[in-house]
Amino acid sequence: MSANRSSDTALRWRPLAVLLFGTGVVLLVAAVAERSPIPLFLALPLLLAGPAAALSAPRGPPELSLERHVEGTGDEVRIKGSMLPMGGVDGRDLDVSFVRPPGLFESSPPHLERSAEEVHFEFRWTAREPTIVVVPAPRAVWRDATGLIERAAVSDAPPLVVERYPPELARVGAVRLQRTTAIPGETPSRRIGAVGEFYGIRDAAPTDPPRRINWRASARAGRWLANEYQLDRTGDVLLLIDARRSSLGPWVDERLLSISRAAAAGIAESFLHEKARVGVGVFGEFLDIVPLSTGRAQRLRVRSLLLGARLGPADIPSERGAVSVSRYFLPGISTILFSALADEPAAELVPHLRRRGFPVVVLSPSPLPILSEHRVLSEEEESLAVRIERLARRAQVARVWQDAPAVDWEDYWSLGRFVEFLRRPWTRRVG
Repeated sequence: MSANRSSDTALRWRPLAVLLFGTGVVLLVAAVAERSPIPLFLALPLLLAGPAAALSAPRGPPELSLERHVEGTGDEVRIKGSMLPMGGVDGRDLDVSFVRPPGLFESSPPHLERSAEEVHFEFRWTAREPTIVVVPAPRAVWRDATGLIERAAVSDAPPLVVERYPPELARVGAVRLQRTTAIPGETPSRRIGAVGEFYGIRDAAPTDPPRRINWRASARAGRWLANEYQLDRTGDVLLLIDARRSSLGPWVDERLLSISRAAAAGIAESFLHEKARVGVGVFGEFLDIVPLSTGRAQRLRVRSLLLGARLGPADIPSERGAVSVSRYFLPGISTILFSALADEPAAELVPHLRRRGFPVVVLSPSPLPILSEHRVLSEEEESLAVRIERLARRAQVARVWQDAPAVDWEDYWSLGRFVEFLRRPWTRRVG
């Protein structure tokens, strides 16, 4: 890793420096061949320009202090930040480049302000669909005033994650789930605190009273720890994403997977906020999981898994996915399956999960809005194509309803019907 970093930040000659040096060599050869000092006088500035520029370069890779944050609501994404060069580097000598992650679209050109002390930047992007993506840090390269040499700058800025999902998911965590499954090794505590049953141990806060401090755990850990109590738990939930490829094509599958990841992130965040235990599984070529847990560390684990989710092969049997789920999670967990239901193997996953004791609710992002974007038809043909596709889609969802409730998610920025269905699972079909 250090070898790759040193090669990336090494001093590099730009094409102009190579051109000047080559011209100087040609003039030097001409001066020797013709025994004339005139080409030599012309060659010396060209030959010495590169070494002179190298002497003015920083002795090591320039270090930057990078600060940035995300603003905006809904589909609006604004990223503001500043870049402070250290070690006497002039900010006006930095060439800054930016990478826009997939799923975000530029609504206005980037705004960049330079000064000797710092570089301010602002991006205005639009998220046309729910998404969760990592925004790479801006890349800065120092260049001398003559443009002959350059050196990449380094920064230890943490990754910046942009999350955009339907606003209804902020309150889905208040839904009372069916049950809380007991993990092997768990025993109910007999201690009852001021606000309910003993829930766990956390770092003590300055406002915690002495009776809340867990003195034995604090002595063992060497820092102040406090008991955490909770009157009621909402239950456990398993979020399962079907990330296998389908007949829709890789481009459509990627977008549907991105939408499912964003919805899963929003639902997990809402339930974790209510201190419910959340588990996540992504079924691609294999089943990648985050076991049931809660707390701040679980948020990071869930986010890391969702950000790294990728499409898997299409011919992976559905039964294999259900068997894998039963190996890591106990039956009875309320399960939300994210699947486009584009092919028969995707629909087959539902009955396999039901047979192994997982009560499934299917949240199916519809591919119809994506497919209609790149279709070039007349108005009459488009209307007929939409009607046929909707009928076929209804038939797909109806087949799944024979085994488990299914929510047809066509308006990507609204999940009100899904939240209402979770609140009242006995209501009529939602599709």
